[in-house]
Amino acid sequence: MNILIITDCYLPTAKCTAQMVHDLAVEFRKQNHVPIVLVPDAGLASQSTISIEQGITVLRVKTGPIKGARHYVRAINEYRLSSRMWKAGKDFFRKTRCDLIVFNSPSIFFGPLVGRLKSLWGCRTYLVLRDIFPQWAVDTGVLRKGLAYRFFRMAENRQYAVADVIGVQSPANLRYFTARGFENKHNLEVLYNWTALTKTDDISRNYRKELGLQDKIVFFYGGNIGVAQDIDCIIRLAERLRDNRNAYFLLVGDGSETARLKKTISQRKLTNISLHPTLSQQEYLAMLAEFDVGMIALHGNHKTHNFPGKMLGYMRLAKPILASVNPDNDLMHIIDNAQAGLTAMAGDDRKLYRHAIRLTEDETFRRRLGHNARKLTETTFSSAKAASQISKICNNHKVSVS
Repeated sequence: MNILIITDCYLPTAKCTAQMVHDLAVEFRKQNHVPIVLVPDAGLASQSTISIEQGITVLRVKTGPIKGARHYVRAINEYRLSSRMWKAGKDFFRKTRCDLIVFNSPSIFFGPLVGRLKSLWGCRTYLVLRDIFPQWAVDTGVLRKGLAYRFFRMAENRQYAVADVIGVQSPANLRYFTARGFENKHNLEVLYNWTALTKTDDISRNYRKELGLQDKIVFFYGGNIGVAQDIDCIIRLAERLRDNRNAYFLLVGDGSETARLKKTISQRKLTNISLHPTLSQQEYLAMLAEFDVGMIALHGNHKTHNFPGKMLGYMRLAKPILASVNPDNDLMHIIDNAQAGLTAMAGDDRKLYRHAIRLTEDETFRRRLGHNARKLTETTFSSAKAASQISKICNNHKVSVS
């Protein structure tokens, strides 16, 4: 069947979501479906382009800037996503019927477009919910419950309304919606994040040597550096380990907190931590492959729960995980039960420090945790499993709620 995947980013963008969407599209093709990716692109010269990229049909639509734009500019341009994507792609949509629409959140503004296409094609729809916005913004103090919040909530509810099935990324998120009565309105299930299990192409680089880290145990953080994360806990950890000659912290990515964190590192005169700019997905995985421990840091005020996409790269490459997570996050239980890493509650700097010391000093322990992380990917977080789960909603029987 033809499957349209609507997403806010796609390769060659370095974001984990872009790689996840590509892995899903490739897996749909392996399962004898025809995937089509629809994605906004602020850098296009024309209004739209259609191309075949690594065997996947990709329809790109010109939009205003979203990533990296000021909050109000981003909100306006995201609000206009559905109308712009319909206008630029309507000829294609009318000629190419799809049996299933898979759409990602973020963004929360794909609802009108999905509703229109659903009416046009009479197809099923699956929402991959990876960002419970605006709730996380309220939790972290980025947004207050005023007019803007109500506007975003209307958009959020509209996208839920057009989805036949909503796939949330953890049992805790399923409980979050159930407690609010959503199970009476929507068909909800747990859809874990996913990654391809195949090896990526090697890049001929020696990042460890280039960065002067040959004799270090490198704790690697890759991804967004914003308010939803708690990168300060990594800086505090580096500060506690400043006299440890073996431990080093490498942060790779960018975000709204980057400038502030660079200033903090400089003010505290920390020489065992550095920030590296965003890389292409291929370069990112090549760099990650050379280092020792993958780090996750989630803001302690989160009341919703997520499994960061960066975790997939860590597990795929058999890296042990060191995680600081918000209370009651299922991520902690999954990592601990699989013995795929070590976890601490956000704010428990002592425990995080003890974990870091153990990972620094015990190579055999690191390797065992990394091996278990790879096994966890194969059993729970594979793109093959996700593609099969999503596509089953087109069967005649009712989708079961997890």
